Amino acid sequence: MSEDPTQAELEEVEDVDPAVILELLKDVIDPELGINIVDLGLVYGITTEGRNLYLDMTLTSPACPLDEMITSQIESVTDGVIDSVDINWQWLPPWGPDRITDDGRDQLRAIGFNL
Repeated sequence: MSEDPTQAELEEVEDVDPAVILELLKDVIDPELGINIVDLGLVYGITTEGRNLYLDMTLTSPACPLDEMITSQIESVTDGVIDSVDINWQWLPPWGPDRITDDGRDQLRAIGFNL
């Protein structure tokens, strides 16, 4: 005779792999520059606890008005994998072009930026 699992055991979920989240975030496009937030270097840190996501990230400028749009995109691309998203907007260290990945530089050159 087997024992029924407790509610706590049923609710226990392994942490989602941050590498999975990183790949999903490549589908979040910065509306101003037109490339993804990962290759732009806007993501500073990814932590998961179960199906909860905690992001440390920045924007290209503290005055950028697009935080809500980017947050909405993040929630959309992680839907079904993540239950909640908590973004800790960080302004230090400030974002700079040095944070852009090689892929990001290639994407920016392809749309006419001179890097």
